[in-house]
Amino acid sequence: MFGPFHEVYELAKPFLNTRNNEIHMKISYAFCSKLLEREGGVETVAKPAIILHDVGWKMVPEELQLKAFGPHEYDRKINRIHEVEGARIAREILEKVKYDPVLIDEIAEIILGHDSRQDPLSISDAIVKDADKLWRFSQEALIIDSERFSIDPRVHAVWLGQQIDGWLITETGRKTAREEQQLRIAGLEKPTVNPSGQK
Repeated sequence: MFGPFHEVYELAKPFLNTRNNEIHMKISYAFCSKLLEREGGVETVAKPAIILHDVGWKMVPEELQLKAFGPHEYDRKINRIHEVEGARIAREILEKVKYDPVLIDEIAEIILGHDSRQDPLSISDAIVKDADKLWRFSQEALIIDSERFSIDPRVHAVWLGQQIDGWLITETGRKTAREEQQLRIAGLEKPTVNPSGQK
């Protein structure tokens, strides 16, 4: 799945076993690939950045994590810890695999502000930001977030649609978010069938 970035992924894995981050990263990685194809950007920057963008959550105690992200008001100071620690860990991992030092600096800078910085530094940064946000529109995220934040999935799916223009930066990102949100709503509206075949 990760091709030339597989070694980066293997070194990142121990830092991803919290907050459902491994599944989050893999889905975001798939969105990142789609965005790179349609929006441009530098693959050798965006793909390692999306693999590593949330490794810093491992440094945030699990009992504090739900206070630091989500659809409600959250503690931005705690959230900031995962960016700062993530940039540090990403730099260590990339240095270990002998990655290009210039690219390491760019990747670390993207991770350092992937949640808190509003304006992207580059198209690669915009792609990482969008890929990270697009995860929230996936089927997996709808299930996980509805459960961990005790929100009705239908209410959450509608709320997600209201965030698209404020969250997504690229044209492809906004289009993909709308498509994904409509799929989630359609899936929630399907009638269930009981074993007897009656609706």
